[in-house]
Amino acid sequence: MRSTQRYLLAAFAALVPAQASVLQAQVADKKGLTLDGARRVIAAAVTEAKKRNTTGVVAVVDEGGNTVALERLDRTFAAGANISIGKARTAVLFQRPTKVFEDIIRNGRTPMVALNDFTPLQGGIPIVVDGQVVGGVGVSGAASAQEDEELAIAGANALSAPEVAAGAAPVEFFPGKDVAAAFAKGGVLLDGTGRNYMVHASRREKAGQAEVHELDTDVIYVLSGSATFVTGGSVVDGKVTEPREIRGASIEGGETRTIAKGDVITVPNGTAHWFKEVKGPLTYYVVKVRAEAGGTTWAAR
Repeated sequence: MRSTQRYLLAAFAALVPAQASVLQAQVADKKGLTLDGARRVIAAAVTEAKKRNTTGVVAVVDEGGNTVALERLDRTFAAGANISIGKARTAVLFQRPTKVFEDIIRNGRTPMVALNDFTPLQGGIPIVVDGQVVGGVGVSGAASAQEDEELAIAGANALSAPEVAAGAAPVEFFPGKDVAAAFAKGGVLLDGTGRNYMVHASRREKAGQAEVHELDTDVIYVLSGSATFVTGGSVVDGKVTEPREIRGASIEGGETRTIAKGDVITVPNGTAHWFKEVKGPLTYYVVKVRAEAGGTTWAAR
């Protein structure tokens, strides 16, 4: 009797893994898009839009085409919301960038426009993680259809790129043409959102005000031109122009030096500095590293 029981138990134990194996073969593991993931996609697209000084609506949908999150930048036309959702839904349901369908229709396959819930306009991109389509992102209202798509790609890449260490910022790349355009008028390449550093493509045609950044250390690299640069001393008629930023007419005391192409100078936070004279256009990179209010520089993260 006992031997029979032992046999039945052994047979049952052998059967359970076999049944589990059959079930596993019938059910696939699937990744899903979370609200945090959708927000990450939107944040990346919005950051890219602000870098380009453009507008737009960014919509993110899950793998079933259901809207998860949407953000509309100021000055974007109202219809952009529905259009961006349509682009995102089309991208995820057909698992293709929406430009593919715009090109197909433009080349003569016009019956495709009769499909239900179909927005064949450039600017929709599937979100792919580990080879699985988990959602879609659509952008409408930027400066051009091409820019709609580029912003959507920036958003999709934020989620489909490998995860970085907790708290780490993603790698940022600025094409040469964008850098040149920034230097042509002076602009911000990286605004510091979510980071303790910023990168400015700065340009000066004439002398400026004396400045003190209470939190930001400036690392300056001169690309062209030259200037008389004063550091240290005290600001004359200094006024707080924004939180922890002081501006004034000039500097009393301090150290005066000429800076020119190829020079690098660092100005620690809390140090007065002044472009006293500028000879011709002066272009220079400024990397601003922000300290905590107590004065300790944040660890890069």
